[in-house]
Amino acid sequence: MSPTDPARTLATQLPDTPPGARITLMGHVHRRRELATVSFLILRDRTGLAQIVFRPEQLPTVGLPGEETVVRIEGTATANAHAPGGIEVTAPEITLLSEPARTPVVELWRPTLDAALPTVLDHAAVTWRHPAQRAKWELAAASLRGFRRTLDAEGFTEIQTPKLVDSVTESGANVFPVDYFGTTAYLAQSPQFFKQQLVGVFERVYETGPVFRAEPHDTVRHLAEYVSLDAELGFIRDHRDVLALLHRVLLGMIESIRTESGDAVARLGLALPAIPDEIPVIHFQDALRRVGAPDDEPDLAPAHERALGEWAQQRYGSDVIAVEGYPMRKRPFYTHPQPDDPRWSNSFDLIFRGLELVTGGQRRHRYSDYVAAIEARGESPHAYASYLSAFAHGMPPHGGFAIGLERWVSRLIEASNIREVTLFPRDLHRLTP
Repeated sequence: MSPTDPARTLATQLPDTPPGARITLMGHVHRRRELATVSFLILRDRTGLAQIVFRPEQLPTVGLPGEETVVRIEGTATANAHAPGGIEVTAPEITLLSEPARTPVVELWRPTLDAALPTVLDHAAVTWRHPAQRAKWELAAASLRGFRRTLDAEGFTEIQTPKLVDSVTESGANVFPVDYFGTTAYLAQSPQFFKQQLVGVFERVYETGPVFRAEPHDTVRHLAEYVSLDAELGFIRDHRDVLALLHRVLLGMIESIRTESGDAVARLGLALPAIPDEIPVIHFQDALRRVGAPDDEPDLAPAHERALGEWAQQRYGSDVIAVEGYPMRKRPFYTHPQPDDPRWSNSFDLIFRGLELVTGGQRRHRYSDYVAAIEARGESPHAYASYLSAFAHGMPPHGGFAIGLERWVSRLIEASNIREVTLFPRDLHRLTP
């Protein structure tokens, strides 16, 4: 029986149901087949599929309901080696729980969702019902649980920070302005400033929530709104402590997928990532040389990331590699410089299967360093007064990272477009549904 409804049996519980038991199923009509001597209805609920068998005399006078109609089926559990889980339902009584459903724009009963991506996105409320499509977000949900569970076990406190802010928070990236009672506010690009301040309160914090980037990117890897998994911790030695935490978090997310979403993994034919006991690390300067880029390049291009990902797989058997020591001129002002050479930073990007997934590192923590860094940018520290207050009142050495959830799932299934794994994408062209 369902753990939340003792009067209902779920599809995955059918194999454990004794033959002859009278049961009740509820769900959507996934598929129907009406033959001369027997008819089949495949019911889909949140756990899987169940087969219901109708003899001609048992058919409703109006025939079987159309696909996606919501129904209740009361019948007898009957052994059949050819049915899903070895049990089907016979002698059924059917009750409609919704009006007859309109025909979907795609055939959800087919093994794969055979439709162009714009069609899938335009009809997301229905196309996400497809078992293989739904499996993608089940991976995301399991990843979220693994992220939280790992950090909870390490003494972190979950926080929720404002998504409306009064100024650009993190970098030079474009922001979305919002009318806020007659003044201009902005949708937050990141919880960065807030999570740093709260390290001074809780020492270890994390957040899962939306972030907004008004960058006019029209690529297969960028969204205007995505879910960011942020963590920040105090009393670190340097960015390598942050990377070690990230390593444990990724292992926790993968283990959660393995143990809690095995059916989703099977539906997608997914190969879970290979992450070694220690994440391979390469300095930014060495990374440029390895990919054949000029020494004065300020960043890695997508082709460079792909080449480094292939090298990590060949050299270390690893699906991830960390590039540390990015140029300070390409990092936000709060980034801690490399102590022995301030041209470089104590920060890193984690490349996952050839694509940047995580940015992290050590932050500055001394008030005087912040004042100097802000003034070096030609700005006034007064503009950051509330943020700097935490540092003026003492902050421990700290650092953190942020994982893009949709990008993580996209690389898990090696999707060609991040929108394939985003429930309701927001990008340069899409604001509906």
